[in-house]
Amino acid sequence: MRNATARHAAEAQLGIGVVRHARLRPVAHRFAYPTYFLMLPMRSLAEQPAPALRRNRFGLLSFHDRDHGDGRADSLQWLTELLQHEGVSDADGEIWLHCYPRVLGLVFKPVSFWYCHRADGTLAAIVVEVNNTFGERHCYLLDGRSGAPIGYGRELQADKVFHVSPFCRIDGSYRFRFMRTDLAGAESQQRHGHRTVARIDHVDADGPLLLTSVSGELAPLSAARIRHAFFSVPWMTLGVIVHIHWQALRLWLKRIPFVRKPDLPANFVSR
Repeated sequence: MRNATARHAAEAQLGIGVVRHARLRPVAHRFAYPTYFLMLPMRSLAEQPAPALRRNRFGLLSFHDRDHGDGRADSLQWLTELLQHEGVSDADGEIWLHCYPRVLGLVFKPVSFWYCHRADGTLAAIVVEVNNTFGERHCYLLDGRSGAPIGYGRELQADKVFHVSPFCRIDGSYRFRFMRTDLAGAESQQRHGHRTVARIDHVDADGPLLLTSVSGELAPLSAARIRHAFFSVPWMTLGVIVHIHWQALRLWLKRIPFVRKPDLPANFVSR
């Protein structure tokens, strides 16, 4: 992978794609629906804002810093402090944030990904920021401290400690895999286009349980692309919330056991 942090390549992106989810047991349950998302080079944006990005103000699509981390006005500062506190000292390159935007001011972000690069473009860490429908948040920090190399295309793991679904216990682990072709150089872009995939599998003692992914084609954030995304799925945030509750109802009708909500994990960040 070539330098993923070069400032000339660090343009804000808007991805348009699909969310897929499959539950394998005790009964099969699958769905997929269209989606779109932001891919933001946060350090580049701190130096030069993107003209098309409505940041901390209303818009068809907008990004608000307080929707992340501890809710402060500068989410990049929060992320930088988190990395320092956790001993990640080499994430001195670009930090890309893959997240849902606000849509007409409405926000719900089930999961966001912070890709933290070194100056040479390699990955130093990934922070997976998870929100549940109870208004709670937890972060999984993926780095090389466990001995497993970190990088695009590699499988990364973390123990599951945070309650998300009332139909899943807090046990087992997550297996993550992240792929990107948009920053791999002009030759690769011509062959494969600008694309990203984030996959999260939940595995328990009996094997794979849930398979989830979000994928999409990336292109520079522009007023035209924002309009295209918005009018393709005009009420996406509301749709995400409706989809979550509709799928929960379907699972309940299939008699999937209900799991009572446990206490929050002791730490806001887990490895």
